[in-house]
Amino acid sequence: MTKEREFIPLSIAVLTISDTRTRADDRSGDTLTDRLEAAGHKLADRRIVADDIAAIREAVTGWAKDPSVDVVLTTGGTGLTDRDVTPDALEPLFDKRIDGFSAVFHRVSFDTIGVSTVQSRATAGVISSTFVFVLPGSPGACRDAWDKILLAQLDHRHKPCNFVEIMPRLGHSRLS
Repeated sequence: MTKEREFIPLSIAVLTISDTRTRADDRSGDTLTDRLEAAGHKLADRRIVADDIAAIREAVTGWAKDPSVDVVLTTGGTGLTDRDVTPDALEPLFDKRIDGFSAVFHRVSFDTIGVSTVQSRATAGVISSTFVFVLPGSPGACRDAWDKILLAQLDHRHKPCNFVEIMPRLGHSRLS
């Protein structure tokens, strides 16, 4: 007999990377926050930083070292211009890369925006046992990533497997 799993609310931090956004017009950050809270998770913290490698790394590594933060979602800075530095800032810090996230993100994004998805460098990885998802800065891309990938993968009840069930094996202390 299989016992049904219980929902485990995660503590998720949201970082918007932008030289122009403020809290008043951060639609992508709002999209992620609204969705994670509607799913039953807790917003651990929310910030906006400039498109600056040092600022991005400082915010994300601070959260990754905080045992009360389970997941970090970033939005913005995944394009191809000189100011788009989020993957450049974070990929070197990944202990493990989640290549499948990028592949699936581009697959679901293709259904929404077609071949324009090739302009995104969305990525994901693990830093200090904390999952970090690097999303584009559009609300639509954030909706696609959350609704079609993260909602299920950040739910312990999702079968056959999900990110939550492997967190203890990654050394994540809060869920061990």
